[in-house]
Amino acid sequence: MFLGLDLGTSELKALLLNDQHQVLATARAPLTVQRPQALWSEQDPASWWLALERVMDALQREQPEALARLQGVGLSGQMHGAVLLDAQDAVLRPAILWNDGRSGAQCEQLTAQVPELARITGNLAMPGFTVPKLLWVRAHEPALFAKTRRVLLPKDWLRLRLTGEAVSEMSDAAGTLWLDTGRRDWSDTMLAACGLNRSHMPRLVEGSEVSAFLKPELCRRWGLPERVPVAGGAGDNAASAVGMGLVRPGQGFVSLGTSGVVFVSGARFAPNPAQGLHAFCHALPGRWHQMSVMLSAASAVTWAARQLAFADEASLLATAAQLPQADRRTAPLYLPYLSGERTPHNQPLATASWVGMTAAHGREALAYAVAEGVAFGLRDGLQTLGTSEPALQSLSLVGGGARDAWWAQLLADSLGLRLTLHEGAETGAALGAARLAWVACGGTLEAVCTTPPVTRSFAPDAARHAVLSKRHARFQALYRAMSPLF
Repeated sequence: MFLGLDLGTSELKALLLNDQHQVLATARAPLTVQRPQALWSEQDPASWWLALERVMDALQREQPEALARLQGVGLSGQMHGAVLLDAQDAVLRPAILWNDGRSGAQCEQLTAQVPELARITGNLAMPGFTVPKLLWVRAHEPALFAKTRRVLLPKDWLRLRLTGEAVSEMSDAAGTLWLDTGRRDWSDTMLAACGLNRSHMPRLVEGSEVSAFLKPELCRRWGLPERVPVAGGAGDNAASAVGMGLVRPGQGFVSLGTSGVVFVSGARFAPNPAQGLHAFCHALPGRWHQMSVMLSAASAVTWAARQLAFADEASLLATAAQLPQADRRTAPLYLPYLSGERTPHNQPLATASWVGMTAAHGREALAYAVAEGVAFGLRDGLQTLGTSEPALQSLSLVGGGARDAWWAQLLADSLGLRLTLHEGAETGAALGAARLAWVACGGTLEAVCTTPPVTRSFAPDAARHAVLSKRHARFQALYRAMSPLF
């Protein structure tokens, strides 16, 4: 029996998995994001612990016998967040999250200060990463920065509370800009650029290794065995890949969550920082992955549903699907940059807009444009991956937005790739965390990291792909024309 804990932005999820690949139970607890100023995005780590207590208490009520047989725990979570701790490991301020955009100036400063940054980390300095957040704190909250004795990523702060040990793993650490991603070790150069050193960092393990053991008092509280190991775990996207069995070169997925991700596994470190592509360590030893990230994907549909007075996201997508094919050629274009953008633009000040509206357009055309604009943003990201070996033939589809079949087909038509839905895709990151616990407890990669059965497949239509390619060219031209105005 293995437990996966996934600390997301909007909820914390727990999943119990047995060694027959059966999910016995899941539990969720909601989380909220605070935005005290424009571009800011924060959460109180105390809310993460309360959420964890809620899901564990729920599992104890529903699955006491399963918890009594628990062999291991795995952690996954939102990446890039900065949890600052003092010498007593007390939290000094709310955690600054992955979608916080306040540190643009610090990114420019860091790039000028460390010319070899992209070579070391495989990535550009972006406000979403952890290092610029610390530079912002040093500039704007110097007294608090002076008290900082340790910096942890969100899921690793949960690990500290669960085990008493400060540990991180390669996939999440690669998203900080403190990691020498090719060497899979902290970079002294990058730490020194922030006025930090290795003493401020957790020790590193691979995601499939044992990192620490649950505190005995927590084992007693939740009816667990006396000594339960906690695997290194993974950042949320690498964990999703493990959950879907996408760990071999050329395998990958498209995620339609709050953000949008195109993720492809690889056998080597293959950065492309010039186009804002992320090159990170995978959650398994000796493996890396490439990842493009757009900041507003399903969240753009949520925003548009509210602004256009739809009952919910499903209603917006259902209305968009009814727009006749001929009218889609003349629909407005939508730039989906509600929170700035990462790949390929690295522009935190980018803004969203509908362009090309006429009196003939109704809200069904605006709704269609939003769904299409997200697809185009993901296509931009896919193009930054270049050619892969072996060549991409298909990608899995994960995330909440993947539940809408029409939108999934639009995405396949836009990308020109077959997309597949798999059984249990909605549990990807939590399932991946549980699988990493399984491997850490002795399971083999071949037995654990299987690919769940395909439940549905979406093949691209050549005619629709040709039409969308023309509109995508206009979409890219619009960004270039408007970017000087951001």
